[in-house]
Amino acid sequence: MDEIDRKIACLLAEDARRSLADIGGVVDLSPSAVNERIRRLTASGAIQRFTVEADPVAFGQDVLAFVFVALNYEAGEAAFKDFIAACPNVLDCHHVTGGWSYLIKIRVATLSGVEDFLQQLKERRFLARSETMLALSTVTEKPFKPF
Repeated sequence: MDEIDRKIACLLAEDARRSLADIGGVVDLSPSAVNERIRRLTASGAIQRFTVEADPVAFGQDVLAFVFVALNYEAGEAAFKDFIAACPNVLDCHHVTGGWSYLIKIRVATLSGVEDFLQQLKERRFLARSETMLALSTVTEKPFKPF
């Protein structure tokens, strides 16, 4: 991967609908050369997917919460990971250091949605303990861009 590949990936991260000709104009390559580089970046896994960035509030998902989880390992870490991966309200889940096992970022419509999520974790006996923080507002939230 060279600087041109990084620039192409960055341009696509900003707008995945950008035309090959437009990208080529920025990186000084033909559209077919840009297309070949995108194909290679995708085949290698460097570009994992092309997606849409939607406004969660416009879709009724007004509440953003961060849930710290100390996992009850008797319930099974693999089962926990499978549940989290399949849960549509989970945006991110990170295995973390310190006093917690995982940090989970969720989006739900209402505060009762946060409670429902926690109840699902409890019903499956995944929680040894948890702490939830609600985001009052978001200053910035950025997708990853190669640099």
